[in-house]
Amino acid sequence: EETGSSGGPSSSVVADWRLVFWTLCSVILPVLITLWCSFQRSRRQVLIRDIFRKSKHDWHYTDLFGQPSYCCVCAQHILQGAFCDCCGLRVSEGCLKKADQLFLCKEIMMRSNGGAHGSMPHHWIRGNVPLCSCCVMCKQQCGTQPKLCDYRCVWCQYTVHDECMMDCLKTEECTFGEFRDLIIPPYYLSTINQMRKDKRTNYEKVVPYCRKHWMPVIILANTRSGNNMGETLLGEFKILLNPVQVFDLSKIAPAKALQLCTLLPCNAVRVLVCGGDGTVGWVLDAIDEMKIKGQERYIPQVAILPLGTGNDLSNTLGWGAGYAGEVPVEQILRNVMEADGIKLDRWKVQVTNKGYYNLRKPKVFTMNNYFSIGPDALMALNFHAHREKTPSLFSSRIINKAVYFFYGTKDCLVQECKDLNKKVELELDGERIELPNLEGIIVLNIGYWGGGCRLWEGMGDEPYPLARHDDGLLEVVGVHGSFHCAQIQVKLANPVRLGQAHTVRLILKSSKMPMQVDGEPWAQGPCTVTITHKTHALMLYHSGEQTDDEVSSMSEQDHVREQTDEDV
Repeated sequence: EETGSSGGPSSSVVADWRLVFWTLCSVILPVLITLWCSFQRSRRQVLIRDIFRKSKHDWHYTDLFGQPSYCCVCAQHILQGAFCDCCGLRVSEGCLKKADQLFLCKEIMMRSNGGAHGSMPHHWIRGNVPLCSCCVMCKQQCGTQPKLCDYRCVWCQYTVHDECMMDCLKTEECTFGEFRDLIIPPYYLSTINQMRKDKRTNYEKVVPYCRKHWMPVIILANTRSGNNMGETLLGEFKILLNPVQVFDLSKIAPAKALQLCTLLPCNAVRVLVCGGDGTVGWVLDAIDEMKIKGQERYIPQVAILPLGTGNDLSNTLGWGAGYAGEVPVEQILRNVMEADGIKLDRWKVQVTNKGYYNLRKPKVFTMNNYFSIGPDALMALNFHAHREKTPSLFSSRIINKAVYFFYGTKDCLVQECKDLNKKVELELDGERIELPNLEGIIVLNIGYWGGGCRLWEGMGDEPYPLARHDDGLLEVVGVHGSFHCAQIQVKLANPVRLGQAHTVRLILKSSKMPMQVDGEPWAQGPCTVTITHKTHALMLYHSGEQTDDEVSSMSEQDHVREQTDEDV
């Protein structure tokens, strides 16, 4: 009994220690495993970043490929891994270092025996060919088998089956495919580089072989615009073109990127700006700087891929009201090739503050789209202030428009800009205009305003002079408030047309009012605003993107003119 009684407490203590031990193990072991895994993950990420930094490939890591993919080294099916934005290679994480050693990326510069008039062979990459691509030899579909198969040339984008690949194709001259007239060949840049070393500058005499209508394109993409599609577009354009032609405006300024134009033939370069109207204005300002530097003969023509919120300039020039990936990048490049050159008026907006003791210089802006004072400027000012506080919320075009709608509805109730006609004086070409009861005045250079509304035409049921963006004339309209703006946008009302003019002068006599130039708003005290013609910009017009509203408004305008002619 004594033995049993003495053994009881000791066994219970051992049991308690066992319980404590296993409890600690169950708590500490997962923590240790988690710490070990995070350490390995961070170590792996450091190694991957080191490979990315040293590599000639433009590697990016993804947790999930958008289509069935196979590693170019081990040929295994992969869900995640790295891909090159320039040549399209896809590899698993474990094969990344080996792929970097085995495969060459696109060469942006390459020596050729014939110089700029020379040629280069195909650069074939095996596997992961684009869906619905056809073999250049047998014309049958490629990439249909669930394995690493078939080849693609990274320059001309031709694809060929494994069994159709012959020795002649491996040494055959690459023609650069459908977009040969847009691509800057690597051997061209090598030749220009040698000419610069020899201090020769007659680049216009150097034209790549078989390029009768060579119009090299430069891509300028703002990855921070609108719906955040810029990053994806950069990769797709690098695949189709020479990567040296593609620039990320969040990393390099337009003025620096456009210096590539000076290495290309005069009056031949086309620029595609991927961004909103603000990004387009930024690029056009950089082009004006080229004129000041004496580089006028290298001025490019500008096309637009609309990624912003409003995109009124893009809409006016036929490039659409917004891009969300519905059109393939190949079709966008075709549109750029087929677009017609036109001129766009650019205007100088000078804001001079009132006051005898005001020693500050006048504020000077460049206007492409419109200037306004009143409710639409107030909406833009409120939106801008909200976006400055929480920029992460404004990454979607739909959210941006919803916020605009909220502030427009609020202004309908509050009417912060009422009795504007008592606070301002308006002069058109030096002639004073008597203003009716208004809340806002809008000075237009282009056809569209407010995210797709043809403001000058209104309902289209009244005769009105033709509005153009290249005639040196501005259209000036008034609005009765936010609700009136909404009615005009759905074609239930007409604006108050105040006239057309070459010069507009607006005097704010008292109080502080919201103003904006091309979506850049501010609150302004008593001042004088003078708008005069500054220069022309060379733009590209895409005639295949007319909206139903544009077609109907043009037909209505023609009908009104016919009636007017009959009356006369």
